[in-house]
Amino acid sequence: MSLAKNVEFLRGLSKLNGFQGFEAYGRGFAPAVHSPLVETADFGANPGALKMFSFVPEPLPRGAGLVVVLHGCGQTAAGYDLGAGWSTLAKHYGFALLMPEQQGSNNANTCFNWFSPEDTARGSGEAASIRQMIARMVSDHRLDPRRIYVTGLSAGGAMASVMLATYPEVFAAGAIVAGLPFGIATNLREALSGMLQSPSRPAEELGDLVRQASGHKGPWPKVSVWHGSADRTVNPANADEIVKQWLDVHGLPLAPMSVADVDGYPREVWWNAEGETIVESYTITDMAHGTPLGVADNDKRYGEGGAFLIEAGISSSYHIANFFGLTERVHLPGEVVKETVKEAAKPVSKTMSKEPAKTIPLAARQSKPSHGNPSQGKPSRAPKRRGVDVGSVITRALTAAGLMK
Repeated sequence: MSLAKNVEFLRGLSKLNGFQGFEAYGRGFAPAVHSPLVETADFGANPGALKMFSFVPEPLPRGAGLVVVLHGCGQTAAGYDLGAGWSTLAKHYGFALLMPEQQGSNNANTCFNWFSPEDTARGSGEAASIRQMIARMVSDHRLDPRRIYVTGLSAGGAMASVMLATYPEVFAAGAIVAGLPFGIATNLREALSGMLQSPSRPAEELGDLVRQASGHKGPWPKVSVWHGSADRTVNPANADEIVKQWLDVHGLPLAPMSVADVDGYPREVWWNAEGETIVESYTITDMAHGTPLGVADNDKRYGEGGAFLIEAGISSSYHIANFFGLTERVHLPGEVVKETVKEAAKPVSKTMSKEPAKTIPLAARQSKPSHGNPSQGKPSRAPKRRGVDVGSVITRALTAAGLMK
């Protein structure tokens, strides 16, 4: 390699040491904050030496789904959960949450090693550890194996790409926030090139990287892509490369089938012959590197602003959960609903759940974004009926419980 190219690489390496704003990540979270996440110390084979954290709302609806959330560099599972609001969403809509956590002994900046061959191959390293955690969650909580999803920010988004490619039969869908395509880097030099320059590749070449990562022949996971147009950490062109990769895997054309604004930002959509959305891409105009936050469609806010958790007027976590099909039903804690309905209308209370709510355990103290408060969601009003107005009674009960305005 020429001297000029080596000099160029070393300049890029200095950028890598701060490419995720590692120090800023650390400053963006305060220590000694309680988290709803609980740690599972022994979950089976762990070749990637990761930590396992999870949140399961109680009572958990039958056939609940699972969302795997992967934090960015310099973050913890609890810190990113609080910032992006995933446990609040899980509690509101009744799904389980798995948040693997990187350790400093694996990566000094606690990035998932999305560019390391030993951590990104099926059955190996960090990818295998995350797969084992998923198996443990499904077994322990009787989750629906057809409703497993993965998402992540930045290095976590790149690792989400890894999981979708290496274990495509496991996931129904995935969402990549400010991440990178699968397979474009096998070492630090290639990782830097992908992040800072994102050279364009043929769609078929990108698709082959996914097809060769496992023996899977389809069906393939759906994919949602999010990226800020002013991202100077991970080149926004990576979003186009991710979209190209999965369009080729799904055999879809490059031209979007629909383009429309959502909360003021352009969303491109591709669907299959049945009209189901298979790939979507959000461009968050003028936003830097991070996860976009805002008020959701139900007028609630999920998450808190902080380092790389950016107020943008759109709730990416909510829209991703909606893309996964998880926002169709509101999860109502049994004890709260039972007591309030009993007080509002005794005959109706007999039909409500008699299973008491349980105390949610707290994990060890973790880190937290610098400001803001997560909110609880709001269930839809039940339609009114003739005769005994059951909907009205339930509405009054939920309002009394603080679950409806």
